[in-house]
Amino acid sequence: MATPHNNAKKGDIAKTVLMPGDPLRAKYIAENFLTDAVCFNEVRGMLGFTGKYKGKTISVMAHGMGIPSIGIYTYELYNFYDVENIIRIGSCGGMQDDVELKDIIIAMGFHTDSNYAAQYKLPGTFSPTANYNMLEKAVNVAKERGVRYHVGNVITSDVFYQEGNAYEKYKDYGTLGAEMETAALYMNAAVAKKNALSILTVSDHIYRKEELTAEERQTGFGDMIGVALETAILL
Repeated sequence: MATPHNNAKKGDIAKTVLMPGDPLRAKYIAENFLTDAVCFNEVRGMLGFTGKYKGKTISVMAHGMGIPSIGIYTYELYNFYDVENIIRIGSCGGMQDDVELKDIIIAMGFHTDSNYAAQYKLPGTFSPTANYNMLEKAVNVAKERGVRYHVGNVITSDVFYQEGNAYEKYKDYGTLGAEMETAALYMNAAVAKKNALSILTVSDHIYRKEELTAEERQTGFGDMIGVALETAILL
């Protein structure tokens, strides 16, 4: 069934979907890592492809920027297209002193300043975590591949250009990185009783003047993509 944001038909999308924010990164992965890739969505330029990686059918689709965008696309994949597993492959700003550019952060959980969870009308704070089976597999793959990685919490924010030192306390409490999508992904997965994991590449450092170029962000995330693909074939 098509939606206002996705013109794929049932069966066009695999049970496991890798989701970068950037549509061009989705296209890059389809062209360079998948075989027999077919484009299933071009609506609003949010490209999606299904192909094979080492014989397993896998999809890759962009989710755009921020909680509202990933909230829409992952909700539809889980609830309308029978997707079981979503792996976000995105970028984040490093926060801890031992976190370096191009390191991988595997998000076990999240903090957030977003009001996304208000829709559920739950008492207290709704804090779903990554699917442990997916997280464990990703960590083992990262170890086998010799990739520099960290496992822990990230802060998902609605604001890219922060005023002041908004993240200082989160840094003090051990938060590894800042990004804009994981909270909605993990919430949508929990409500749909599906599985989710965020694997992030450190593209800049919030407390040091270090950052990757736009081209490096688009095509230079090979370690993260490799870990995500190898994890996907184990699901």
